[in-house]
Amino acid sequence: METNKDIKRRSTFAVLFYINRTKVRKDGLCQLLCKVSIDAEAAQIGTKVAVDPAIWNPTTGRADGRSRNAGEVNRAIDALTEEIKAHYKRINLSLGFVTAELVKNAVKGIGQKPLTLLALFREHNEEFEKRIGIDRTKETYKCYVRSYNHLREFVQQKCGQEDVTLRSLDREFYDAFDLFLRTECRLQQKSVHEHLYRLKKMTVRAVNQGTLRRDPYATLHPELPKRRSRHLKLDDLKRLLAEPELRRARDWFIFSTFTGLAYADLKQLSEKHITQDKEGVRWIHIRRQKTGTESVVRLLDVPMRIIEKYRTERTDERLLPICSYGKLQRLIRKLGEVYGIDLTFHMARHNFGTHITLSLGVPIETVSRMMGHRRLMTTQIYAHVTDRKVDEDTRQLRKLSASRKIELYEEPKNENNL
Repeated sequence: METNKDIKRRSTFAVLFYINRTKVRKDGLCQLLCKVSIDAEAAQIGTKVAVDPAIWNPTTGRADGRSRNAGEVNRAIDALTEEIKAHYKRINLSLGFVTAELVKNAVKGIGQKPLTLLALFREHNEEFEKRIGIDRTKETYKCYVRSYNHLREFVQQKCGQEDVTLRSLDREFYDAFDLFLRTECRLQQKSVHEHLYRLKKMTVRAVNQGTLRRDPYATLHPELPKRRSRHLKLDDLKRLLAEPELRRARDWFIFSTFTGLAYADLKQLSEKHITQDKEGVRWIHIRRQKTGTESVVRLLDVPMRIIEKYRTERTDERLLPICSYGKLQRLIRKLGEVYGIDLTFHMARHNFGTHITLSLGVPIETVSRMMGHRRLMTTQIYAHVTDRKVDEDTRQLRKLSASRKIELYEEPKNENNL
């Protein structure tokens, strides 16, 4: 059996029992306390055992005599000492290191955090799910679930295990997971970046929880592909305005094109987000769900007519009866097939940043505010598509829009209409 003396030779591990004679209870007894010291770090553990100061021997750290109180105190000391030693060995074996605070938490049964990667990831996702609707979104939660599923598949297939310890994580594991995402899962660079980023979040979490002494991936930064604007060609946009097919999906796309609103912001748009200035000009003021920054957009004629078009269909305070994101994406893809265009809904926001603003001379600083970007660098993604920048503002944009009247073509109403 391993003794306290054996452990001391490998690290400065010590267990000391004492009582605080300055705090005597009404019954004349003092609380038994324990101090765990490991490598110059100490943690105090309180017990529920009370000691008669008259029988306490500070030299031996035990109670003298054969009284009932002495027997109770010494049995508690023996039991707690064995428990502390057991936790010390278990933690050291699992993590490769041990601290006094980790031992104390283990004794108290609190703060016992996962020591393996997938268990830690599950803990994170469970906590994240509870915050949905408060300060987290369901869409982001689903992204973490996908990352967990890819990581679990990698661990099971490539590592041949159900889980891996946090202390085993190294550069080889990281590079192998990177390769797995590219070859086995056939993911694009942006998706690979996102999954590796979430793996790094887990190691940071482990360090913060004290289950990793250092982050093995602190100096690694997943490669992020160069971002580019994904706007439609202007001719494609004109065709989309003219064709009558898939009316609703087309209208939501056009609305986003003329306002720059992303799906999440478009779905929550209500009357409270619409204001009117002294000149009678209507504005959209909405805080972006993704970044928390305010987006300020002049409400032009085309989106205003779309709002009026669906006024009778409102069932709550929201201005537009928009379907779920998944359904909308399916409709948009079908819409693209009709026109022979590789179409996604987010292209509409890129259209706003190019054809509706920068190409018409709106300053990039103004466009950045309208789109709710945190940094001007983000807006510059759109700026490279045009050299037609002049010193104009959104008042001129309104004049240009008014002078170029655009009709929203409608198909005859029948059972096949969306």
